[in-house]
Amino acid sequence: HGDLSQVYPLARGVAPVLVALGAWSIAGETLPLSAWIGIALVSGGIAILVLGRRRVSFHTTALFAAFMTGLIIAAYTVVDGLGVRASGSPFGYIGWLFVLESASAAFLLVWRREAVKHASARTLIAGVAGGLLSAIAYGLAIYAMSLTQMANVSAIRESSVIMAALIGVVWLGERPWKARVLAAAVVAAGIIV
Repeated sequence: HGDLSQVYPLARGVAPVLVALGAWSIAGETLPLSAWIGIALVSGGIAILVLGRRRVSFHTTALFAAFMTGLIIAAYTVVDGLGVRASGSPFGYIGWLFVLESASAAFLLVWRREAVKHASARTLIAGVAGGLLSAIAYGLAIYAMSLTQMANVSAIRESSVIMAALIGVVWLGERPWKARVLAAAVVAAGIIV
């Protein structure tokens, strides 16, 4: 219902604000004004990727789906933040989470065994490597939430959208580049704040 370059940044950009609100209302985390400003800059910088385009039009269904995706990201972030703290063992929590996720992945591989059987070795290796890297990255985010406030971790985590935009500009030559570089600068300022 909408362009990936609009929907994905919106979904990821709304998450830090929702995590901050969720962590405040559910976990009682309070943030200083500077942290709220930083989170607003990170989310605003991500929004520049969407709003920095010359012609911006939003499909209501796409906008709703993007917001709901951001809400789900915020929900599992707050749940995992609370879970890792309650567990008393960050590595134990992360380990059990990955064991349970691996079981669901194994189920999917068995369920889709015909597709897996016909996939090339390169595709399978890329899929497994991508899955492992994704799991490690999220494990690091969960560990970070055991050390600091959930909103801070969420804001920094969502800056990956900007990294992808910069890779597109620098290595892939995507244009227009000015809004993407501005968005990266605003997000970087938010992380510093």
